[in-house]
Amino acid sequence: MRRYLEALETHRPKRGRKRTPDSIKKRLAAIDTQFAEADALTRLHMTQERIDLSAELEQLQQPAVDISALEEGFVKTARDYGSRKGISYAAWRDVGVDPTVLKKAGIRRGGA
Repeated sequence: MRRYLEALETHRPKRGRKRTPDSIKKRLAAIDTQFAEADALTRLHMTQERIDLSAELEQLQQPAVDISALEEGFVKTARDYGSRKGISYAAWRDVGVDPTVLKKAGIRRGGA
């Protein structure tokens, strides 16, 4: 259950245009080029951007998680878990669980 929800959170689509490893590397190169001439405040922002971009690049280069295997486990346990803990359909949706997955798990809008 936990691993499925964490995988959903990690792989949740972000708003805006998707960045590719190449576009991240280009931006990192641009920061390196501009860094020496930038004022102190701009260097601070560039440093943070470099940290953020490096972390994003590392994330993109990690092997993809097999969501389908995690989803299977979720489907088997989510209904009973949700009933025991009082978790509503809306709460599952708010954390990113797809309606088709909830349907497979036997979790309905009006209750189980």
